[in-house]
Amino acid sequence: MKEDLPKHRGLRKKMLTRLQEKGILDEEVLAAIGRVPRHLFHFDSTFADKAYEDIAFQIGDGQTISHPYTVALQSHLLNVQKGEKILEIGTGSGYQTAVLLELGAKVFSIERQKNLFDKTKLLLPSIGYEAKLFYGDGYKGLPAFAPFDKIIVTCGAPELPELILGQLKLSGILVIPLGAKEQIMTTFVKIGDNQYHKEEFGDFRFVPMLQNKAKGN
Repeated sequence: MKEDLPKHRGLRKKMLTRLQEKGILDEEVLAAIGRVPRHLFHFDSTFADKAYEDIAFQIGDGQTISHPYTVALQSHLLNVQKGEKILEIGTGSGYQTAVLLELGAKVFSIERQKNLFDKTKLLLPSIGYEAKLFYGDGYKGLPAFAPFDKIIVTCGAPELPELILGQLKLSGILVIPLGAKEQIMTTFVKIGDNQYHKEEFGDFRFVPMLQNKAKGN
């Protein structure tokens, strides 16, 4: 297994400084990101040299590990409280999953790419992170485990997935990048039966959220 060396911890501190300069001031989120060894979340050894730059990186199967800034912002918008049950749509490398776990959440995460799912379900426990991982269609969510306190979508949804929205608890938060080619980071807070408060937080670019490829759940 790869190691988390002092040089890696030093690079993480520099990354946190850059995130603060970009406006991420949430101390709990910064502390969580500071504890996660991002250089371990890629299956290509060349990633280690770039792991703490604020860039996305290809992880295979047309997917990416998101910019640290994006992970930090989505985590901040989710407003994670310890012990909350959170649904993550798009496990990917497991990096965002690990940040949520560091924030004290109980994470249920779905990945539709079988190759990534198989790798990540081995990687996360090997470096000390335990989440409930599922291979399946993220558009369906996980109705058997709903409702969730919070839901995070880590891929670009061309339109709002109603099945996922319906799996939120009252006062729950959905964080989702909405749009086809480019996305707007959007939050929905459930304020009543079929009633939601919506806010937008700027433009982003994510890999697309695709439907019906996976056969799980």
